[in-house]
Amino acid sequence: MNRPRLAVVSPFIDKRHGTERRVAECITRLSDEFEIHIYSWRVEDIPLDRVTWHRIPKIRAPHLFGYLWWFAANRISRWRDARFHGLHFDVIYSPGINCFDADAVSVHVVFAEMRRRLAEEMNLRKSPWRSWPRLIHRRLYYRMIATLERRIYPRESLFVSAVSEQVRGELSRLFGKTGNVEVIYHGVDLDVFSPEIRLCRRAEMRDRFALRDDEFVLLLIGNGWRNKGLHCLIESIAQLRALPIRLLIVGRDDSAPFTIMADKLRISRQLLFLQPSPDVAQFYSACDAYVGPSLHDSFAMPPAEAMACGLPVITSRNNGGCEIIKHGENGLILQDATNAHMLAALIRKLVEDRALCQRLGANAARTARQFTWDENAARMRELFLRAMTARQRQ
Repeated sequence: MNRPRLAVVSPFIDKRHGTERRVAECITRLSDEFEIHIYSWRVEDIPLDRVTWHRIPKIRAPHLFGYLWWFAANRISRWRDARFHGLHFDVIYSPGINCFDADAVSVHVVFAEMRRRLAEEMNLRKSPWRSWPRLIHRRLYYRMIATLERRIYPRESLFVSAVSEQVRGELSRLFGKTGNVEVIYHGVDLDVFSPEIRLCRRAEMRDRFALRDDEFVLLLIGNGWRNKGLHCLIESIAQLRALPIRLLIVGRDDSAPFTIMADKLRISRQLLFLQPSPDVAQFYSACDAYVGPSLHDSFAMPPAEAMACGLPVITSRNNGGCEIIKHGENGLILQDATNAHMLAALIRKLVEDRALCQRLGANAARTARQFTWDENAARMRELFLRAMTARQRQ
């Protein structure tokens, strides 16, 4: 019996980015059951002998124009394969907005909501004129994606995988999309992130980053530090200056505003900025707790990975990933992501109560074991089959 033919339409696929990691893990697990064809600029970290890659040429251009080219080029490539090679698909899958004709879409970011939240930050009147070209380009790009979202997401025939209940709520509120929407959380690689691995590497990693045994080390991972709540986190550490706390910040962003802030609060020695590494597990191994007071995240991966490592986690109510946390049982939830005093109180609990840390960490690891990439792929498989059945009935 022929396998169902699945087209995956994504600009690139690898395991270094959240959305693309999910696609890569899914493809790897479903390639025996589906005949998978990938339309993409770049494909990494998956066995190419088990899929067919239709390489889409990439052009050098500002992001907005590059996206427009990608949107048109992948459609032309699929039309050409259908017209001249008889290549037709049972299901077309897109992670995000990549084509008009997708049967199934996984939604990780709702750009209409992002555009609303960033309106103040992208206000030209409140920004230096030198930044206007970048801001104008960014505003046009977000407006274009939001326009496409309004065209694509409301389709009744579209099957959607939302990465969190938060995202499902945004789809309902902004586009009236309520049918055929299923929440499928990210998975965690338990072969990489586990309490046993973390504890085995702990001493070595603390030596590598020159961390003392008596220091309670917090961790924040991610880019876009303003959105990750770093201002609030730094202010909360300043309120706990009497405690032996260090903070590791891993990611790519402009550290200047945060180092200036830390200097004014006289806690700059307590902060350590580090570049990302493919070996992200080393950072969890060096630390005692993960703190992510996000202003907005659909489902931040680092808190979930930290949970799998058996670390106590503090995350904000604004992170969709908090949906897998029960406050006080397997983690701590910050209700107001801008309240440094409240965050300081939660951090103090962890520093002063090591039994609480151990209990939260152990329960977090048990919770994380429920969210594997195998489970994620199985749920996506069911979504694809439902989309395929609905397509055949049309």
